[in-house]
Amino acid sequence: MDYTAQLDAAISRLHDEGRYRTFIDIERKRGQFPHATWRKDDGTDTPVTVWCGNDYLGMGQHPVVLAAMHEAVDATGAGSGGTRNISGTTVYHKRLEAELASLHQKEAALLFTSAYIANDATLSTLPKLFPGLIIYSDALNHASMIEGVRRNGGAKRIFRHNDLDHLRALLEADDPAAPKLIAFESIYSMDGDFAPIEAICDLADEFGALTYIDEVHAVGMYGPQGAGVAARDGLMGRIDIINGTLAKAYGVMGGYIAASEKMCDAIRSYAPGFIFTTSLPPAVAAGAAASVAHLKTDDGLRLQHQTQAKILKLRLKGMGLPIIDHGSHIVPLIVGDPVHTKKLSDMLLSEFGIYVQPINFPTVPRGTERLRFTPSPVHGPREMDALVSALDNLWSHCALNRAELAG
Repeated sequence: MDYTAQLDAAISRLHDEGRYRTFIDIERKRGQFPHATWRKDDGTDTPVTVWCGNDYLGMGQHPVVLAAMHEAVDATGAGSGGTRNISGTTVYHKRLEAELASLHQKEAALLFTSAYIANDATLSTLPKLFPGLIIYSDALNHASMIEGVRRNGGAKRIFRHNDLDHLRALLEADDPAAPKLIAFESIYSMDGDFAPIEAICDLADEFGALTYIDEVHAVGMYGPQGAGVAARDGLMGRIDIINGTLAKAYGVMGGYIAASEKMCDAIRSYAPGFIFTTSLPPAVAAGAAASVAHLKTDDGLRLQHQTQAKILKLRLKGMGLPIIDHGSHIVPLIVGDPVHTKKLSDMLLSEFGIYVQPINFPTVPRGTERLRFTPSPVHGPREMDALVSALDNLWSHCALNRAELAG
């Protein structure tokens, strides 16, 4: 076996399909978000504006967050020193879990190093706790949910995206006595559409199923105190397990679940992804707790975020660009071809200093390749004008005309 040749072939396939992913080196500048410096391959630095970041509210530079992290670093040092079971549980971790449990009005919360790990570890562990469990998973659930369901060894059913009739049919076809769980997201990050949460909860009640919601793209930004879409809709109490992240609206790092005390205790005790992973650094936990606490009170920042998203969508629609608008803060611009998407991304960066990463298969289905813009309160009128002008220039006048770019 020529292993090097096999690797070359695998990478070449991505290049041939226009799906090879490249990273650019950027240095974000505190106090200047969303502006950053792009370090080119030749070693030169160029200013760029980041339009694809997940620090949705700019909390990664908020003084409250930074002060908490500095204080924790000075008090405890860098790392946690171990797993949660072996010396890695600190007052900062417990404080953050209490803050999150309070946010979601649950008895407890459980921290993980990322929301990906929280989804994977929890969903892969549940069949150990409920033998014979059947998980009903939305077809567009995040890769972390898919992976957790795939490798848990239990039964799974995939229902068409947000299709309640299909979900009902699958539930009706299974043994009424079997334990069941419906797993879905509140906001789907690639199209920005919302789940029919109340109707899913109604089906869960009817068929005796648990509910598991991923609120990763909603916590901090929607609902009272930023508790998410389920909270906004008055449905949080009907959700058994809530998954969230600390790496997007909260601007730090980490993930969690919030649920009953017994549920969190069982996951803590049985999930390898929790048991055998070094815990978050205390400074990260401290910064996250400060961010969660602050955003419980900052409705103005949430309102400004939604306003910026509405303005960008309105302006892009006015240009006739094919964006998807489901009323959330996510602004996908459909290009429909991986090569064209990458070319448009490269031209925005090199010619206009605008950084937005192309999104291709398998993140989105083939033929729906896109640029995904994430406006925030720190994207002001100047940044908005520059983006709209650049897109108008490229879409209308460069060699890739609108018809080509639209696929």
